[in-house]
Amino acid sequence: MTGSRYQVYLAALPEVCAADPALMVFTADAKGRCEVFAWDARTGRARQVTDRPRGTAHGTIDRDANVWWFDEDAHGEGLWRFQPFRGGPDLPGLTDVPRGTPRGLAVSDDGIVAMGLGNGRTTTVHLGRRGAPAREVTRVDQHATLSGAGAAAGLLAISGPAGSAHAVTVLAADGTPRAVLSGSGAHGRLWSLGFAPTGERDELLLVREDGNRYLLASWRPETGIRTYPWCAFDSEITARWYPDQDAGRTVLVREDRHGRSTLHRARLDTGTLTRVPTPPGSLLDAAPRAGGDVHYLWTDTAHPPRMCSTAGTALPALGTVPGRVPGDHRDLWTPTPDGPVHTWLSLPEGHGLPPESESPRDESPRDECPHGRAAGERGAPPPVVFLVHGGPADHDRDAYDGVVHSLVASGFAVARVNYRGSTGYGPRWRRAFGAGVGLTQVEDLVAVRADLIGRGLVHPDAVGLWGTSWGGYLALLALGTRPGLWQAGVAVKPVADGVAAYRTTTPALRTLDERLYGGTPDEVPDAYARSSPIRYASRVRAPLLVVAATRDAKCPPGQVRGYLAALRAAGIRHESMWLDSGHDGYDGGDHVAVLRRAVVFLDRELRGPHRAPKTPPADRRGDPGRVRTAAAAGTGTAGHTERRTAHAEGHHPQRPARG
Repeated sequence: MTGSRYQVYLAALPEVCAADPALMVFTADAKGRCEVFAWDARTGRARQVTDRPRGTAHGTIDRDANVWWFDEDAHGEGLWRFQPFRGGPDLPGLTDVPRGTPRGLAVSDDGIVAMGLGNGRTTTVHLGRRGAPAREVTRVDQHATLSGAGAAAGLLAISGPAGSAHAVTVLAADGTPRAVLSGSGAHGRLWSLGFAPTGERDELLLVREDGNRYLLASWRPETGIRTYPWCAFDSEITARWYPDQDAGRTVLVREDRHGRSTLHRARLDTGTLTRVPTPPGSLLDAAPRAGGDVHYLWTDTAHPPRMCSTAGTALPALGTVPGRVPGDHRDLWTPTPDGPVHTWLSLPEGHGLPPESESPRDESPRDECPHGRAAGERGAPPPVVFLVHGGPADHDRDAYDGVVHSLVASGFAVARVNYRGSTGYGPRWRRAFGAGVGLTQVEDLVAVRADLIGRGLVHPDAVGLWGTSWGGYLALLALGTRPGLWQAGVAVKPVADGVAAYRTTTPALRTLDERLYGGTPDEVPDAYARSSPIRYASRVRAPLLVVAATRDAKCPPGQVRGYLAALRAAGIRHESMWLDSGHDGYDGGDHVAVLRRAVVFLDRELRGPHRAPKTPPADRRGDPGRVRTAAAAGTGTAGHTERRTAHAEGHHPQRPARG
């Protein structure tokens, strides 16, 4: 197996030029790195725009067909640059702006640029003509995002924490506040999804949490917030305006429910909601285009992502494996006192799931799926790896994952559990932390383990854990608090010491920790101590592989080193692997190295040293589960924000809600 045979990709649709929809920008593999490419749908030709040693992930295109990307250093700080679609010099998006982390970009039809940049806890928004000097519009003493720019009145939307009194702030172009929209109190949290691209008046699209459902809403300067009760959903949604003047006030809504996605067209003027047909599975991204076209990125567990257009528009191909992923892929529901826990189970060939093991809980129309999933003959129960998602505001879905592919092809079963706190199951499931942060999620992992063993689907003495970021945190916590249940563990870039991580992580993550725990470590020390893996390091019994990054700002290296020292002091058998990277890597070589090391480690520990390690074949490709969802643009703008999925709390395997 060699890294050169792998490809990396970001699962996101191309960004489309508003004036010429045939001109697009997308990210794709370039010799093992993610880079930005320009794509002409008329000719079917792509041109590589960026070529940076550590890759490039953030890109978009404006109405004048300029390609934009974020030129960041090893610490994630940098500046926005652009060049003409057909090629030319690299130019600064705005001059006289400080380096920082990307927190939103909008380029208007007449070339006015609004740019959000972060520096620690502070967020600044700058405004200026493309390539010219900028002026600072506002400075916010918190992690915030430029989430939209309107043209009619020159308004800017700044998104803060969705549950705060300043969930959305609308500013005039001179920085004067026009409205402050609260996400606290009786109405619940609030998210901004961008200004309408058409019409004479500015209108900001919103999603509001209301009890145990999510509602579409909008804000106008003259009327304030208007909620649309006929457009309500019981799990997370995100939405984007249709770009056509003829479409009127029409929105494409994507709902993620129970690990699968559906699309709906909402006409705000008439109050009608209609389903947009797509195959069962997951839509990692979806965007309305001119002329009623809809682009979407479809996948299910057995099939890698592919880009689709309802109008047949030519779209670039993703660098993924062809055909069907081996194994049998189903979903199961495990009863618990707090409600059923949903698990995606993938079994290797020869271990097909018996019909009685399937649960009727999921109502997705499986008979419509064009891709059959035939179960094979059952053999002896295989070893199982619990692949624990991060977040907690994220979920595993009926979607391709390169790690699942590699493990199943190597003879392992894989269980992906949507524990309490996961998205996709409604606000109450999100808020269910009865046993404490992390400890609640471990309870669900334990319950699913018992259920799978009780059904005879997996080997009871060959159960491993593998998690990244917050998933790595849960793996460490489970190994320490329930040490007799697991035979191996892999924790990649984890939170290993809750207090030390809080002290040294990013301001946005400290804010999230304060929300989860109910305060800072000084205010609620017992809550942090009970949920911190380092407290239980001496109780770990299973062999453990810990992977960390030397420049990780989200799960800092110092707190991982402290945990490794605690393991050494207790004489716990473990291995460590260090990457010269940050938390979110764009270099495929690092992902291949971790994948290879982890699979060999799990093979040895779960199947015994007498067996030759089964490493994944070298022709498997794909970045294991890395997903970036495109953000909505503002009025007549090319836009880019750091939103990852529904409600800006989206999906990233490294650390979704904490990024």
